[in-house]
Amino acid sequence: MGLLRLANGTVHDPANGVRGEIRDVWIDGGKVVAAPADPAAAVGRVVDCTGLVVMPGGVDMHAHIAGPKVNIARKLRPEDRRDHPPFHRTNLLRSGTLGSTPTTFATGYLYAGLGYTTVFDAAIPPLGARHAHEEFHDTPVIDKGFLVLVGNNHYALDQIGRGERDRLRAFLGWLLTASRGYGLKVVNPGGVEVWKQGHNGMAGLDDPVDGFNTTPRDIVREVARAADELRLPHAVHIHCNRLGMPGNWTTTLDTMRAVEGHRAHFTHIQFHSYGGGPDDQDTFRSRVPELADYVNTHPNLTVDVGQVLFGDTTSMTGDGPLGYYLHKVTGRKWFNGETECEAGCGIVPIEYKEKSVVNALQWAIGLEWYLLVTDPWRVAMSTDHPNGGSFLAYPEICALLMSRDYRRGVLKRLPQKVRERCSLADLDREYTLDEIAIVTRAGPARILGLTNKGHLGVGADADVTVYTPGADLKAMFELARYVFKAGELVVEQGEIRSVPFGPVLVTRPDFDRGVLPHVRDWFESAYSLAFENYPVGAEYATHGETEVRCGSAS
Repeated sequence: MGLLRLANGTVHDPANGVRGEIRDVWIDGGKVVAAPADPAAAVGRVVDCTGLVVMPGGVDMHAHIAGPKVNIARKLRPEDRRDHPPFHRTNLLRSGTLGSTPTTFATGYLYAGLGYTTVFDAAIPPLGARHAHEEFHDTPVIDKGFLVLVGNNHYALDQIGRGERDRLRAFLGWLLTASRGYGLKVVNPGGVEVWKQGHNGMAGLDDPVDGFNTTPRDIVREVARAADELRLPHAVHIHCNRLGMPGNWTTTLDTMRAVEGHRAHFTHIQFHSYGGGPDDQDTFRSRVPELADYVNTHPNLTVDVGQVLFGDTTSMTGDGPLGYYLHKVTGRKWFNGETECEAGCGIVPIEYKEKSVVNALQWAIGLEWYLLVTDPWRVAMSTDHPNGGSFLAYPEICALLMSRDYRRGVLKRLPQKVRERCSLADLDREYTLDEIAIVTRAGPARILGLTNKGHLGVGADADVTVYTPGADLKAMFELARYVFKAGELVVEQGEIRSVPFGPVLVTRPDFDRGVLPHVRDWFESAYSLAFENYPVGAEYATHGETEVRCGSAS
């Protein structure tokens, strides 16, 4: 591709302290490089970015874009496909369908059009890893990776219950390597297993997990410890117990305390921030101020929001009991799945309505999180796609954060009780472009431990997005002027110009391989497939892999 100069853009690169400075970005060999000694004599392509905003490529650290549950959701909702225009095949593009769970090709095109170049699927059972890699093979443009579900894994629960920390750590290291995954995810720790046993899976942090001599509190603490001891680039990724339940904020706060000073990332935190009594909508309210205060004073914790947007979408989760609860509440069709010895899932169509006090409060609670966490480096943008809404809503969230008048205008349309039960109306804070660059790019990259992403310093991956500024903030972020992926122009004024396939991001932590005979013996007695057939082979890394090295936990 040769030397490329993005000239005279207004650069927002907060990771390197560049805050709206007019400067050039130089690219060569897929990387950002230093300016030549004599820029005037440099030979290469020049893209004039005068008057345009230049940022690193977007990083979505929590979405659901691949794997078994996503594919089942596509099948469950044929009406979702019919209601949205498809992408048609051209000489450059493959056909695909849209909706809340777009197909693989459409997913890559749509993310690229928004200026996003790296996306993580947040919940893949190890047995579903092959499926996820197959779909990654068909997802163009973006780099991608996934988090491996471990919070209800039978072998992990057994070792936690026995106090076998060394064996647990080695097993989790092997599991990441075997699945070609990136990080560790716990979903309703212990609760999914309790649900699979036929009991209430929405219980609290200290309720026992029958048969394993452990509790959700133990699971959270020990997996957080193991992630740090394995020196994983990303902390344990926690979906707390009692998601969506009134009064669940106390469980969330207890879970934050349960990590005992270890690093932890709390995901779709909006869904875990509710006050009120059980099944009592009259007391349903926000408890974000208390939780945000705790996060603000504990630098070992980070969050992504899981913003709710109004409209029709699909709830899909590794939290099977939550799926059943939503089915009972909404009366809509429902799918529940079980992955042997590992996980479960629930899928339900869902609609968030402005006239619903609960839904409107969920919308407001998400915005409270962005505005009450004082350090934008510790809060990442997400909709928990598609659970709170599509990732296509990110421009709308940017507009809501950057304009208090705009969000207050929306708030006025909502039921009066919303303003009485949250603090949003009193929050004057407006995000700057630098803060938007942090919560959509630099921050998620740092939280994930991606040292080559989310910034435009020398040596960074040349993933760059160029926007046209304007008074319509939503329109600005909906249509990128240019998007470069590893230095290649992939989007120009909303049109796809080339379709590379980004690699899969993986980790391979060091672990004690002396544990594997014990794992093998247990595995052969519990699973329906042979131990040797479990690991994902290199043949699934069709478009290549990038190993993100493990280092010292911080």
